[in-house]
Amino acid sequence: MTQTVAIPFAHTAATHPDPAFPRLHPRPAQGWINDPNGVCRLGGRYHVFFQFNPESARHHRIQWGHVSSADLVHWEEHPVALKPQDGGPDDYGCWTGVVTDDDGVPTAAYSGVRADGGVSQVVIARGSADLVDWTQDGHVAASMPEDPQVTAVRDPFMFRFQGVRYAVQGAGLADGRAALLLYRVEDVRSWEYLGIWLTTDNPVGPGHAVNRAEIWECPQLVRIPDSDGGEAWLAMFSLWQKDDDHEHALGVGHLVGTMTADPKTGLPVFTAGSAGTSDLGRDFYAPQITQLGDAPDGSPRVLLSGWANEGPGRDGRRGRSQAEIDNAGWAGVLTHPRSLRLVDGALEVAPFDAVDAYRAQELTVRGGAVTLPAQGEAAVVARSTATVTVRLGDLELLCEELGAGEELRVFVDASLLEVYRSGQVATTLRIYPVDGEELRVESDGEVLISAWRLALPEA
Repeated sequence: MTQTVAIPFAHTAATHPDPAFPRLHPRPAQGWINDPNGVCRLGGRYHVFFQFNPESARHHRIQWGHVSSADLVHWEEHPVALKPQDGGPDDYGCWTGVVTDDDGVPTAAYSGVRADGGVSQVVIARGSADLVDWTQDGHVAASMPEDPQVTAVRDPFMFRFQGVRYAVQGAGLADGRAALLLYRVEDVRSWEYLGIWLTTDNPVGPGHAVNRAEIWECPQLVRIPDSDGGEAWLAMFSLWQKDDDHEHALGVGHLVGTMTADPKTGLPVFTAGSAGTSDLGRDFYAPQITQLGDAPDGSPRVLLSGWANEGPGRDGRRGRSQAEIDNAGWAGVLTHPRSLRLVDGALEVAPFDAVDAYRAQELTVRGGAVTLPAQGEAAVVARSTATVTVRLGDLELLCEELGAGEELRVFVDASLLEVYRSGQVATTLRIYPVDGEELRVESDGEVLISAWRLALPEA
């Protein structure tokens, strides 16, 4: 049956039979999901689209699913937004892209691929004011550049610099480097190709994972605040290699730098100053960042949504086999909404304050340790140097040494674990507790631990 109305995620979470299914992270009850797409705030609501196969828990014939929220806590699932068009430029799938406000009209720009083996092209679709109804006419705004150096291209992302709208796409080059391609987008229906803009041959050097990728997938380019009151430009990429096979060995990486105007052309020039890994968990990939309106003090604000995939178990952790995934009928989880800033020159990833609304009941902490329920949070603040360990039964999931004043926040939602450390990036892991296993947060030093059972609050 075709879905025609919004479904409150509270209903989906409360009625789902699988104990591994998330209760606080919105997604459809069935089907495969992966990359978040079109993350935006329009019309007073946050919208997250995502790659979606409603027919099975496998990655095939991708559509765009859609959830939205006014407060990042109470979510609704909407009907499928974009579908492959038979005989169209996206008949093999509607892949990664963005949503922008184009003179008052919500507009999606996404990677469309033909089923006959064609290359990725930028396809445009127009949405209703509430972003629920979409018109797809198969219009192509940008095709594969006629450049023999460019062998792969995908995943458009738009940004503004000095009042001008530009776009980038991730690419792979014939010599094995990953790259970004630059476009000027005066007319969203016709992109002007400006050439290869940034590559893995950049000043931070080849030793960083971000510069070992062969394709920069899902590129993001945003302004983020610095804890010293300034701002910087952040370029984030999902790091693809030919032997990746959806294990994402290199994960997600980023470059932090500056943006200046070329004195001759006026075009943006990104100069990388440092590099890093954007998440320390092997189960995190293909995040999307949206630039929100600036804070009252003028500092930039962003929102990141990421994807945590199912898997057969990595780094010694338990996972689900493909047969178990097929039997469950669903695959993939979206992360909590995350904010980004620089702290002492390093990227800090933190959950949005909105997630505090899930705190339903304070838990008892005994002897420097707490056991978390299936939906729970622990916040550990070190008063002096301390070691914090997260265990699932006898399995050690994480061990962190904190300095005085540092905080570690641990969130569990059934099979998803998110850990945030002050001043650093997050760690995203999929876990699959079996009957009788407990998730414990333990410390051997002088710490202050607070913990809560989490639940969806009443709307």
